Amino acid sequence: MQALVTGGGGFLGRYLVRQLVATGARVRTFSRRRHALLDELDVEQITGDLRDSRAVDAAVRGVDVVFHTAAIPGIWGPWKTYYETNTLGTLHLLESVHRHRVERLVYTSSPSVTFGGRHQRRVDERASYPRRWLCHYPHSKALAELAVLQADDPRGLRTCALRPHLIWGPEDPHLVPRLIDRARRGRLRIVGDGSTRVDMVYVENAASAHLLAAKALAEGRAGGHAYFITQEAPVRCWDWINQILALAGLPPVTRRLPLPVAYAAGALLEGIYRLARRETEPPMTRFLALQLGRDHFFCTNAARRDLGYRPAITTEQGMERLGAWLQSGPLARRAGNG
Repeated sequence: MQALVTGGGGFLGRYLVRQLVATGARVRTFSRRRHALLDELDVEQITGDLRDSRAVDAAVRGVDVVFHTAAIPGIWGPWKTYYETNTLGTLHLLESVHRHRVERLVYTSSPSVTFGGRHQRRVDERASYPRRWLCHYPHSKALAELAVLQADDPRGLRTCALRPHLIWGPEDPHLVPRLIDRARRGRLRIVGDGSTRVDMVYVENAASAHLLAAKALAEGRAGGHAYFITQEAPVRCWDWINQILALAGLPPVTRRLPLPVAYAAGALLEGIYRLARRETEPPMTRFLALQLGRDHFFCTNAARRDLGYRPAITTEQGMERLGAWLQSGPLARRAGNG
């Protein structure tokens, strides 16, 4: 099997590449720059930008399956930034996979494509996209997801989308460093009463779900469907955050901010930052307030049924591995641990 992983040098992408290499697959990656880690894995690297349709086409040529993990993440910035990479970039990819008659496409989406600001409790794939978007990232991802799912053809290209929630683990360049940095600067507050429950997923489990999805598509299952991917064990958000901080040698977050106050502050800061044309992210936004103060846990019955997905690595095992990485790496030292 010849596989293409877009964003192969990213957090999820590198774990997916490792698992593909372990199966004996030939792997090609498409990223904006070369990555030394991928050189060590002896995979073919193609550099380019999803906004460049010619570069995308060159990356797709000759592959059997595409894992599209690349995206611009975040909760702040102009619509153009998110739309051109996350949405138009995916459309470029779809054009190329059709042109080169690729058999399968597994798209990495996000549960935030169904988030409209209310609690999400045992939500399954029947949840619709919201009518109002609180930030550009989920909007751009939803448009891309819809295009991918609509492209599924039982007589040709088979497609599906995975929605892993809060991917975490060793080598995380996003969630864990952000939490540690904010805690170190005293900028973390418990939003709401502290009882918020969330689903998340350990990175190796998220990567293996992609391999299972590709296998399901090859066997005529899962085509045209989206799937929530989690640890299948919701946690109290702030208890889990404090556990991560403890692994980094930092004290727990105890100060609280009522959700209505956080939401109002987010709206105010968004307005100020827009008027000032500041590109940096505000310390609070409406989307962030609601993400921190609302429940987010999902039903994975469809993934278990259609993909055979089970989280092989438990949350406890994952936290042990995360702790070992934090204790041995520069991230914890910068946070004051050693």
